[in-house]
Amino acid sequence: MPKHSRVTRRLGLKAVLAAAVTAPLSSTALPTSSASAGEPDTRGHLRAMSFNLRFASTTEPNSWAVRRPVMRELLRREAPHVIGTQEGVFAQLLDIDSDLGPHYDWLGTGRLHGSRDEAMAVFYDTRRLRPTEYDHFWLSDTPDVIGSNTWGAAFARMVTWVRFRDLADAGREFYVLNTHFDHVSQYARERSAALIAARIAGFDRSLPVVVTGDFNVAAHKNTAYDTLLGAGLVDTWDTARERSALYATFHGYKPLTPDGDRIDWVLTTPGVTAHRAAINTFSAEGQFPSDHLPVQALLRLG
Repeated sequence: MPKHSRVTRRLGLKAVLAAAVTAPLSSTALPTSSASAGEPDTRGHLRAMSFNLRFASTTEPNSWAVRRPVMRELLRREAPHVIGTQEGVFAQLLDIDSDLGPHYDWLGTGRLHGSRDEAMAVFYDTRRLRPTEYDHFWLSDTPDVIGSNTWGAAFARMVTWVRFRDLADAGREFYVLNTHFDHVSQYARERSAALIAARIAGFDRSLPVVVTGDFNVAAHKNTAYDTLLGAGLVDTWDTARERSALYATFHGYKPLTPDGDRIDWVLTTPGVTAHRAAINTFSAEGQFPSDHLPVQALLRLG
């Protein structure tokens, strides 16, 4: 088992909120307030999001400078309680931290640890969630070796996990595990799934687990997916009582693909109830915040 780290809070001032983009609200948005007449009351539910941010670059026409205002508006509109992000580089994560505002914080480290390389950062609303412990491990035969890569993946791949206390749910605790599987090696993806299943089995089994990630394979069409579900996890897209329209979650800044492959997932342990699942198609004047669509789930932990 990994050595559990004691949580330490980052210090420093939050930046002043920037002006919001004016854009229509996506029809796939999750509810963010108490119920109106005829709608279910979702107070106390947890708003979870998995989002491959697409690393910050200066390459046009989809540079980070262009995408950042759209990202900011999307995240402010949706106000997730917890976000598992992939591909974010350090300066980009600081931008998102600033744009989310003073009530958010994040945990994560670069794939080479301490570097400004891509991270599996987990953002969370400090008004709702309090981390009690967290750690990282690498998707390899030596998972506690920083930056290790033994399965032929194109890059070192990793997991960041956090144990949270839910301040709005009588202090209930739960785990969030966030990852990004390799895009080249199927062998690495299969071994990664098996390692994650083994690590989850070593958590406190009485607590719910939420898994977010870009898995680089389609749900229901790959043995890596089968391994995770075979280990007892469930796919919130399948179990949700309500769903948005289905689109491929990777679009590459091209027209969206209805009924396409979901390679970004929110998985949970079986005791978690998914009220709604959504693939968010938000854009502003044709500009998407990333080359992936964020995947969202409205959850009741128990």
